[in-house]
Amino acid sequence: MATDQHTMEVSFIDGESYEIAVRGHRILVDQPADAGGEDTAPSPTELFVASLASCVAFYAGRYLTRHGHSRTGLTVSTEYEMATDRPARVRAIKISLKVPTDLPDDRWPALAAVVSHCTVHNTLHNPPDVDIELT
Repeated sequence: MATDQHTMEVSFIDGESYEIAVRGHRILVDQPADAGGEDTAPSPTELFVASLASCVAFYAGRYLTRHGHSRTGLTVSTEYEMATDRPARVRAIKISLKVPTDLPDDRWPALAAVVSHCTVHNTLHNPPDVDIELT
């Protein structure tokens, strides 16, 4: 089976903050103050939810452009809820897509179908194998 492998590296900075290096980009993560961090950046959990929301936005934008509609006004909002039991995890995510005004109502179902199959959403429905190795 052919693979399309990618890499990134996460390095400790200070306190509860880390730097993610991916394709020459740098992204910081930290924890909120009430979780022992300095609140200098989003938490890994917030980036997880943001990853899904931004993937939905990307797919929506591509759909709109492909069908000759403007992306102006396109907004994706999310709410998420943490589970109160163990293991620690995100229990629920609600995504709201503000559709640009020039998209006819009869195209909304097709847009909904496209965005519900973005790469991140597909991954949540078909979780990857995760292997953690200590070196």
